[in-house]
Amino acid sequence: MNVLLVFAHPEPSSLSASLRDVAVRELQDQGHEVRVSDLYADRWKAQVDRDDFPALGPAERLKVPAASRDAHAGGTLTADVRAEQEKLLWADAVILQFPLWWFTMPAILKGWVERVYARGFAYGVGEHSDRRWGDRYGEGLLAGKRAMLVVTAGGWEEHYSARGINGPIEDLLFPINHGILFYPGFEVLPPFVAYQADRLDDAGFERVAAGLRERMRTLATTPPIPYRRQNDGDYLIPAMTLRPGLGGPTAAGFALHRKDGPAEG
Repeated sequence: MNVLLVFAHPEPSSLSASLRDVAVRELQDQGHEVRVSDLYADRWKAQVDRDDFPALGPAERLKVPAASRDAHAGGTLTADVRAEQEKLLWADAVILQFPLWWFTMPAILKGWVERVYARGFAYGVGEHSDRRWGDRYGEGLLAGKRAMLVVTAGGWEEHYSARGINGPIEDLLFPINHGILFYPGFEVLPPFVAYQADRLDDAGFERVAAGLRERMRTLATTPPIPYRRQNDGDYLIPAMTLRPGLGGPTAAGFALHRKDGPAEG
């Protein structure tokens, strides 16, 4: 497989960087071709602004979705964005690796998504009608590819459990897994999360590294999270609400959007 690893940590000697190297070595040992986008090392521009749309006239009002659509269609996106899009098209699997900062990804990685996921590339594609609401949530340009998160977190695993103070890790990562990866079509694998990142001793690191190597060995075979596909009949269109009777009569929340979520009512 061709594997793209998008890495977001500013410190080359960090645990995250060590785990990145573990993942890359294991993937290469398995015969995969790997490319790494190291956002901090590459000094990736995180913010979306007028500089992203050189064809936009100086007197024109910046409307980001429209400007993004026009630049993508006209081939005028900036070179750094086009290069990352080409990597996404090249890849059979994409790994986003980052430390969990304030319950989400670092700003530089969010900026990578906002700039690379141009309209017409990752969103705003497909037919919008009373039968379909675009090619998204299981469909889209990136359908058929796999994706997963590799995350380091400072808290204990119990802190991110079903009754943990920080909330379940599945819920914290849902906006990324479902809204950033599943949305443009990826098959999303369960995340790999390393807890107590600042407290690992050598033995702890080896345990985490062994687990990560196993996930890299099974990258092509791990079953994806069973999210409901938007256009497969589970949702009312154009309301985009789950059909009555699915997910249980009183159930709510992110788990509704998994086929293995709350029992069908």
